[in-house]
Amino acid sequence: MTGRTTGRPHDTNRVIVHADEACLGNGREPPTPGGAGGLVEVLHKGEVVRRDYFVSEPDTTNNRMALRSAIEALTLLSARGRRLNIEFVSDSNYLIQGMNEWLEQWRRRGWRRKTGAIENLELWQRLDELAGNHNVRWRWVRGHAGDPRNEYANFLATRAAKLQHNSEGLVESGYLAWRDEQEYK
Repeated sequence: MTGRTTGRPHDTNRVIVHADEACLGNGREPPTPGGAGGLVEVLHKGEVVRRDYFVSEPDTTNNRMALRSAIEALTLLSARGRRLNIEFVSDSNYLIQGMNEWLEQWRRRGWRRKTGAIENLELWQRLDELAGNHNVRWRWVRGHAGDPRNEYANFLATRAAKLQHNSEGLVESGYLAWRDEQEYK
């Protein structure tokens, strides 16, 4: 699936976000704790700088956490105060299709679907606002198919859901150590 680009690039820095979500007990009786996490890779002057983020909610859904993964990443990256070129990679069809295909139609219809109300409307509107501050390409990747960055984002999201903790911003990444440990196994 190709990504829709929002906005115009004004920054030569390239940022890649690999994000995932988790909801423990999704579809079962509440509470269903959830988490979202991501690996942020900033390509700057020939070097890759990696940071992680993760958030949690005590009772949520996978779709809600997919939106939270994108909102959290774009909020943290917006704190830099510059327009960035961002490639956002997720295995959530809901998120990627929403940003690439549905969002423009919803806006034209006054934030409604043909069949009625939009679920998670406030999150979609917040994400739309944040995405407008950057040049974002939304790209889907098949989940649990061996992509190490997607698997790491899943690890961050699942851990956040289980422990119900938040990174409170971008933190030093554990990706390389995690990847080495996975290769050892």
